[in-house]
Amino acid sequence: MVAATMRGRFAPSPTGRMHLGNVRSALLGWLQARAAGGAFLLRIEDLDRARCRPQFLQDLYEDLRWLGLDWDETPLIQSERDGVYREAQEKLEREGLIYPCFCTRAEIARAASAPHGLSDEGPRYPGTCAHLTAGQVSERARTRAPAYRFRAREGEVRFVDELMGPYAQDVQALVGDFVVRRNDGVASYQLAVVVDDAASRITHVLRGDDLLPSTPRQLQLYAALGLPAPAFLHVPLVMGEDGKRLAKRDGAFALAELRARGRPPEHVLGLLAAWSGLGDGSPVTLPALVARYRTDVLPREPVVAREALLLDALGLR
Repeated sequence: MVAATMRGRFAPSPTGRMHLGNVRSALLGWLQARAAGGAFLLRIEDLDRARCRPQFLQDLYEDLRWLGLDWDETPLIQSERDGVYREAQEKLEREGLIYPCFCTRAEIARAASAPHGLSDEGPRYPGTCAHLTAGQVSERARTRAPAYRFRAREGEVRFVDELMGPYAQDVQALVGDFVVRRNDGVASYQLAVVVDDAASRITHVLRGDDLLPSTPRQLQLYAALGLPAPAFLHVPLVMGEDGKRLAKRDGAFALAELRARGRPPEHVLGLLAAWSGLGDGSPVTLPALVARYRTDVLPREPVVAREALLLDALGLR
């Protein structure tokens, strides 16, 4: 049954060259879909227009094609979809689930009552603008454009991650009401990813576990918009020996650089497979990886990329 219906995706942002940590997520998402006989889609998350570059996008396409990671439909481009995001925002507004917020980051930080309660959005939002009158909104809008926040439900959001197992988070207690449109007019990541995954009929989301804490916010938005939520599988990140994410590294670990050096894609696939419990580091083909893909062998702890072993595996020394 899954083989006929699974739809997965890879959703990179073209703000730099693709690195091996990022490519590993793409490979695992592709393998998950192909091993189940499903479809694999590509979405370009380019809402951060100041950092996105056409050359990075072109490199991204070439990197994926070089590795053999194909996709089944025309890529969805987020910067072309603001009208769709506004429709979702208007639905939430009609139902009283969002409100304008005029707070600055500094004001939120000063008002935060629990400095230890930090999320990826920063200190918990204390609800300062949650009950402004129409007159107050009109007055404040004269001097500052508002962001829009979703009224987070109280109580724990629970789901079972396909790799990490049960996960629970009280969004209201940890994050507070969260942003769905920034004050510069751009849709937030949380809103855009929910709208886009639903529009693409995505059934399975495989991504890095740095995004695991944001999933409860997205599940609240799926429910509020009346959209079906996908299954989630969050994989631990690949870390450098310095403790930083490998995807932030430069030089030889950028896929475009490896291509330019003439490294065979099978060598890169072998290294990515070893980081994923799917191989011993020796060169491997995509068909072989499809045949051996299993969720239960994926690592549940961060993978440390030892630089000496990485250079040896790629033949860079």
